[in-house]
Amino acid sequence: MEPLEEREAKVAAWLKKIFGDHPIPQYEVNPRTTEILYHLSERNRLRDRDVYLVIEDLKQKASEYESEAKYLQDLLMESVNFSPANLSSTSSRYLNALVDSAVALETKDTSLASFIPAVNDLTSDLFRTKSKSEEIKIELEKLEKNLTATLVLEKCLQEDLKKAELHLSTERAKVDHRRQNMDFLKAKSEEFRFRIKAAEEQLSARGMDASLSHQSLVALSEKLAKLKQQTIPLKKKLESYLDLMPNPSLAQVKIEEAKRELDSIEAELTRRVDMMEL
Repeated sequence: MEPLEEREAKVAAWLKKIFGDHPIPQYEVNPRTTEILYHLSERNRLRDRDVYLVIEDLKQKASEYESEAKYLQDLLMESVNFSPANLSSTSSRYLNALVDSAVALETKDTSLASFIPAVNDLTSDLFRTKSKSEEIKIELEKLEKNLTATLVLEKCLQEDLKKAELHLSTERAKVDHRRQNMDFLKAKSEEFRFRIKAAEEQLSARGMDASLSHQSLVALSEKLAKLKQQTIPLKKKLESYLDLMPNPSLAQVKIEEAKRELDSIEAELTRRVDMMEL
């Protein structure tokens, strides 16, 4: 590993080479910055070396191509006494077209042996391109059909959405109306409950029997309904006894007692209902 002082010297020389006559920007000189700049200088040196080698190789190839071109030109002059300078303008155009074709087809020369494979390859590429173009066209047609179907579906969905929103708005209005009615009924129910309670308290203060309260009357009404249900089979049983011939006077007495009891219950219920209404 090189000493730190030697690396600092190489970094300074490299920066001076990079910036030339321009001043070198100030930076903090420490082992860390020196290490980073040293690695950068080494990479830059290796890259410059590679670029120099590539340039020299290209120069050598250019020199070789020029020598080969001069050799071919001299050979052509010696064999057929032909020079490009002696060509007519039409021949020059043809020659330039031939050269341009060879460059476009990337052939090594302008012979038929080079042109025919290149043209065949180009024709194959053309057929492949046409086939690919047809495939893309078919795919585009499918996509257009799918797009049309999607647009139609989207329109239907939008219409359904509008209908759903309208239906939802109507239902929301109904719900709001029902809620308002429910609130009104709740308020009225509370009002009636309060009025009933106040009336019961007022009647209780006046010495009304507790059995005549609303709850008592409701319970009595329910009890009466149960009693009526219970009397139905008794009435049917009584009707069966009416068909019996023995001791009709005793049966008549029992019937009269049952009728009086039933009339008494109905009268008591009627009285209490009338008092509740008052």
